[in-house]
Amino acid sequence: MIDANGERRDGFIPASYDGASGGASARDVARLLRSLAGHADAPQAVSASDERPLEVAALDANPPRLEAATPIEGAFAARAVPGAPIAGFRAFLDGIQVSRVAGRWPDGLPIVHGTVAAVVRRRNDGELATWQGAPRLLRGVFLPFSLTGAARLAAFEHAGIRLIDTLDGDVATGPRHPSELLAVARTAVQRQREALELALAEAWIADGDGPLYVDGGIASSGTASRADGAIGVVKSHRTLYAGGDSLGVVLTLAEGARTTGFEIRSPRRTGVASWYLRLRAAEGMDPFFGLVRVEVARDTFATARADEVSRWVLAERAPVSLPDKRWSTMAYGIRNCEEYLRAVTGRE
Repeated sequence: MIDANGERRDGFIPASYDGASGGASARDVARLLRSLAGHADAPQAVSASDERPLEVAALDANPPRLEAATPIEGAFAARAVPGAPIAGFRAFLDGIQVSRVAGRWPDGLPIVHGTVAAVVRRRNDGELATWQGAPRLLRGVFLPFSLTGAARLAAFEHAGIRLIDTLDGDVATGPRHPSELLAVARTAVQRQREALELALAEAWIADGDGPLYVDGGIASSGTASRADGAIGVVKSHRTLYAGGDSLGVVLTLAEGARTTGFEIRSPRRTGVASWYLRLRAAEGMDPFFGLVRVEVARDTFATARADEVSRWVLAERAPVSLPDKRWSTMAYGIRNCEEYLRAVTGRE
């Protein structure tokens, strides 16, 4: 898809954007929808009360599951991490996404505005500063191109609004349920965020100067998933890599203890080494309280390295990331990334 400036609008992500030129804001899209009122097949803008981000809505989320993993450090067991926590990370990488329904056409097809951003915040004399001077940022409207039709797309293109195909180039064979299209749009926004994070991770591996704390897994991170400079820390556990007796080992880990390592493989992602680590005591709490899963490049795994990286992660428990509800598993450096990105993107 080509816009009025001759640029592609089919999901292309440029290398970076500054905060002012990262694409059309949600207000720009709302303004366009108001200008279309009264035209044939005009979309209807949503009211402010309907603007809850899709990220907090229940949209066909995948059910929690257990998945087998291959042990690579002997039998699956718990072990205390030896030695005191020590700060070892040079920088932190995280991204944010916000998507909202801006309007709907008469046939129920939703118009979703999405904002995604990612940043590396590097330690410098005890302070965190944005690496490379600016975050990566993208704003645009997410639509299923083959269901939307050329005439509808043209209105956005003529207004210079970036369009991203939620079907990623696939051609729909028939109508789709509006709720399904919302779930597809949210997934498309997530793909764009992951792409920005991937680009930053690979840039850091090429030009950074120390270990990078990545919020989330690194298995889909290209060269970063095979380098010793990127460490992924996963806070959510909809997929648990455990079963049978090993599940009890994970859920009863003591503070400062980790599981032995295991390998995670997927047909679409790089194989990585991983282990669970308990950051804070969970007695009387939810079994996932203070529980994270660490990922490193498979070829770099050894018991000594898993212990060293675990000490780095344990050191990031302070300062505490309150008032964030995820404080028991969130490093302060990651919270700093998120707060910075929210300030840059503003209230959309």
